[in-house]
Amino acid sequence: MSVDVKVVPLDKPEDVNVILGQAHFIKTVEDLYEALVAAVPGIRFGLAFCESSGACLIRSDGTDEEMKSLAVAAASAIGAGHSFVVFLKNAYPVNVLNAVKACPEVCRVYCATANDLEVVVAQTAQGRGILGVIDGRPPQGVEDEGGVKWRRELLQTLGYKR
Repeated sequence: MSVDVKVVPLDKPEDVNVILGQAHFIKTVEDLYEALVAAVPGIRFGLAFCESSGACLIRSDGTDEEMKSLAVAAASAIGAGHSFVVFLKNAYPVNVLNAVKACPEVCRVYCATANDLEVVVAQTAQGRGILGVIDGRPPQGVEDEGGVKWRRELLQTLGYKR
């Protein structure tokens, strides 16, 4: 038995966020859709789910055709059974992540990011699975007092701190 490891870059516009995870049931698409629209009224997103038995189709839905197309393209490139991809436009993962994780079908979330993203995928004779993700770049140093001040001011501006 052999394993081939591949790195799959996810292509996305700079202003778009992505959530990558694993679920376990065809109902994932419906439940994620409902969770996302309930979490942020008017949210623009697309999601795709790789079914891993039966017809083994990529199932998709969303409120934005561009985001839905991106999700389907990413799911196709990753090709790992039971994986799902959500692309968010004009919304942030912090606003929907708890709702996503609360879906009964969701087993794990690998990442939620606006960064450049690479997915590390293993392939065997049976199929593909996600080993992990490369999310952004390595650290360039340690935060100093100026960095702490900048971070806190940003969080205040965004409404997450007083």
